[in-house]
Amino acid sequence: MAADELRRVRKGFVENVTVPQIRQLLDDLRTQEVLNEEEKDSVLEENPSRADKARTLIDMVLKKGNVGCTKMINILKKEHPQTCLALGLNAPPVVQRDLAPNPGAEDDSIYPLNEEAPRLALIITNKTFKNARLNRSGAEKDEANMEALLRSQRYEVVTHKDLTGKQIEKAVSEFSKDQRLKQADSAFVVIMSHGKMGAVLGVNWTEEEPDEFLIDNIFKYLSTESCPALLNKPKIIIIQACRGAKSGAVIVSDNIASDSAGGAEAQPAPHAVEECLEEDTLHFAHQEKDFVYLLSSTPDTVSYRDTRQGSLLIQYIDQVFQASSRVDDIEELFRKVMRCFESKLTNKKQMPTKDRCTLTRRFYLFPRH
Repeated sequence: MAADELRRVRKGFVENVTVPQIRQLLDDLRTQEVLNEEEKDSVLEENPSRADKARTLIDMVLKKGNVGCTKMINILKKEHPQTCLALGLNAPPVVQRDLAPNPGAEDDSIYPLNEEAPRLALIITNKTFKNARLNRSGAEKDEANMEALLRSQRYEVVTHKDLTGKQIEKAVSEFSKDQRLKQADSAFVVIMSHGKMGAVLGVNWTEEEPDEFLIDNIFKYLSTESCPALLNKPKIIIIQACRGAKSGAVIVSDNIASDSAGGAEAQPAPHAVEECLEEDTLHFAHQEKDFVYLLSSTPDTVSYRDTRQGSLLIQYIDQVFQASSRVDDIEELFRKVMRCFESKLTNKKQMPTKDRCTLTRRFYLFPRH
C-alpha cells in the first residue's frame, strides 16, 4: 500500500529532500487538499532545520492514510523523478508523445543535436576569498550539483575553483579555444561568485584593489569572431552573483557595500533559518547570436544561498532540468525555473532574469528516441 511505501522511504526522504522541494511539495499537497493551509504553514514555521521540515512533512502525510500517501507519491514521481530514483520509488516511464520533437536537420526551427560528439561545459566556483568575511558557504554544493546535472545532460565538464578575475578571464578564453567545441552541438558556461553591476569578483577582491571579471567578456570570447567553433550553436550562460543590497534572513551578502558595512548577518526571517543570501547584479547590452543568459535575480534584489544546500537558483535549475529536460526546450526550462520563485519566496524577493536571449531556434538538450 502507498502508506507502507512512503514509510519505507521515510529515512531517505528526511536525509535527502531539499528545502525548495519541501516547499513545492507543500504547495502541491495543499492544492490536492491533502494538507490545509495551517498544516502547510506549520511545517515551514515550526521546524528550524531542513531535516525537521522534511520529517514533519512526511509524518503528517502518513497520518492522512493511503489516499494522502498515494497523492504524495504521485507528486514525487511527476515533479521530482530524480528524488524518486534516489529513494527507490520507481517513476513511471516518460510517455513517448510527451517527448520533445526530434531535432533533426530537416526541422530548421530546432537546433540540430550531435549525439555522438562531446558536449562541453565550463563551471567556475569562487568559495574561499582573501577576505574571509566574503567566503561563500554552500558554494561547494552548487558546484557539485551543477557538475552532476551537466554530466547527466551529456556534457564534459571543465571545473575551476577560487579564481582571481584574471584567472576567470583566462579560463573562459581557454575554454573558447577548446578543439572539442568544433564537434559539440552546444556549450554551457556557469560562473558562481560574489558580484557587482556588470562583473563577478575574483577571490583577491578588496575595496582598495578590486579584483573583477567583466561579464561582457564571456560574449566576447564566445562570439563568432573569437570562437567560430560555436557558430550557430546554442551558448547557455548562467551567473550566480550579486544584483542588489536588500537584506533578508541569515544573510551572507554578495553585495560588497553591505559586507563592508558589517551587515553580513541578520535575524532570521520566517522560512529562512538555514539560508544565506547572495545579491546578484548583472546587466548586458551585448548582442551576439545564439546566446541565452540567466541571471539569478532582477536588479536591486538579492538571491539566496542555503549554507548547506547551496543557492536556490542552482537547486531549482537542478530540480527543473532533472524533471523536464527531456521534454522542454531551454527557454521553457528557464521559465519553469523562474516560476519556482513565483510563490515559494513569500518573505524574500528573488526572481531570476533571462537576459539577452538571441536564440533563433528552440534548443532541446535531448532528441526524441
